[in-house]
Amino acid sequence: MTEPREIITEPLTREAFAPFGEVIDTDGADAFPINQGRTERFHALAQVELLGEGAQGILSIFRGQPLEPLKITLMERHPLGSQAFVPLNHGAFLAVVAPPGEFDESAVRVFLTKGSQGVSYRAGTWHAPLLPLAADSDYLVVDRQGAGSNCDEVELKRPVIPVSRPG
Repeated sequence: MTEPREIITEPLTREAFAPFGEVIDTDGADAFPINQGRTERFHALAQVELLGEGAQGILSIFRGQPLEPLKITLMERHPLGSQAFVPLNHGAFLAVVAPPGEFDESAVRVFLTKGSQGVSYRAGTWHAPLLPLAADSDYLVVDRQGAGSNCDEVELKRPVIPVSRPG
């Protein structure tokens, strides 16, 4: 097997993640009061993309376990719809991504989320399967169901090992 490649994790920001999707975070989001002023609505944090005839948006809960050892060997994409992950138990997770289109292993990036952040991968964005950092991590997932093949997978030639920045 080929030697793994280490990639430095980046903090998840709206600007850095924009080529891959949207960050779901109340920090810096548009907000306004509703419900007689008792509720603050953080509006339109991400868009849901649904492509193909008969597509429906669905909500699911995924319960994930950490990948041990943390060596990523697989990436996937959903060409017919976006896929959003919002942590329910405030656990940080890794978002490992590559741009849409033909898979480019050299373009893989690794983002470390805060427990208060979620992500929405745009349709066609390559990403690793769910990578929670703690056991029994629950996520509200918004994605597509309907006709058509909506999951492409690719095995990495060089596995990826996320590493933290020194200091």
